[in-house]
Amino acid sequence: MRDSGADKETPADSVGEPTLFPLPPPLPPAPRPLPSYPRRGVRLREANRGQLSWGPIDVDSMLPQDHPARAIWAVVDQLDLSALYVPIQAREEVAGAPAIDPKVLLALWVCGASDGEGSAREIWRLTTLHTAYCRICGGVDIGYHTISDFRSKQAEVIDALITQVLTLLLHQDLVDLHRVAQDGTRVRASAGASSFRRGQTLDTLMVEAREHLAAVQQDAVNPELTARQAAARRRGAEDRLARLEAAVGEIPAVTAVKARSGAKDKAVRVSTTDPEARVTKMGDGGLRPAYNVQLATTTDPARVIVGVQVSNSGSDQGLSTPMLDEIERRTGRRPAELLADGGYNAHEAIDHATEQDTTCYMPLPAPRKSDARDPHEPRAHDSAAVAA
Repeated sequence: MRDSGADKETPADSVGEPTLFPLPPPLPPAPRPLPSYPRRGVRLREANRGQLSWGPIDVDSMLPQDHPARAIWAVVDQLDLSALYVPIQAREEVAGAPAIDPKVLLALWVCGASDGEGSAREIWRLTTLHTAYCRICGGVDIGYHTISDFRSKQAEVIDALITQVLTLLLHQDLVDLHRVAQDGTRVRASAGASSFRRGQTLDTLMVEAREHLAAVQQDAVNPELTARQAAARRRGAEDRLARLEAAVGEIPAVTAVKARSGAKDKAVRVSTTDPEARVTKMGDGGLRPAYNVQLATTTDPARVIVGVQVSNSGSDQGLSTPMLDEIERRTGRRPAELLADGGYNAHEAIDHATEQDTTCYMPLPAPRKSDARDPHEPRAHDSAAVAA
């Protein structure tokens, strides 16, 4: 007997079979209407960034072995940091919370400087986001005030540590001090043009500042003020008076500079915000309060900075002399050759450098249009060093 299942037609058997009349094409499936609320009923795995999770974290293994932060920590670890540990009051026999290792704070600043970052708040932010900074901290929670205070309070110690590093590099013959190049850049001061006042105005402001400080001291017993508020008001009044006194003290120096330069404007003005700042011509041709920051680097492949000087002089003339003294102070020796641009070719500076066995290489100043003499021909009043 035949299997009854064989009589049934399957879709495969019906493909290509003739029909009595043409069949219409199959209709497409009807479109599914979109729901008025697309998320209703949908199952999703959503991000939950507020949840807590436990797991092993090895910050050291997350940082590549050739990362510069490892070399920075290795160098800082070899420095003599005795001067940073002396003022720490947290001792074994004294109660209180332990202090943060100064080695960690120093390494943070060195790492930040290598990355071109000079803001304490930004370095603090990197300690929570960047693996290199997290490795330097090693689990120590550090606030940005602590990072900032370390740089401002330990400036002299950090300066001495930089000298230590240069000495180590020279001792290992990693730096060639034979030839040094010097150049400068203008850095905008934290002072506005409106903060510059004449001497008579400064005297008036001084009288007002002293009266204000006396009033603040008398108001310190006001019961409506807390001890912190009273101390903050007193610090503000004292700081205002100190800046005004510093501004008055800068008047003789500004007067002397104007007399030497022959400026048309004889009025002497000093900033009450930053008394040491001077109105300087910037790279874009504008005049703004700024400082003249000088840098000296070696010309060998290491390109190590061996000298830093900050001046409020609007010109580079004569600034090679204090830079050579700075290099000798840090390294114990003077370079044999100094490279600089035409802005440094003051005759006195060239003579001083030659007396100290340093040869200066600087371009000649551009001759005036009315001067037809050969600029390379020595003048009658030139010294041997200037003529050379």
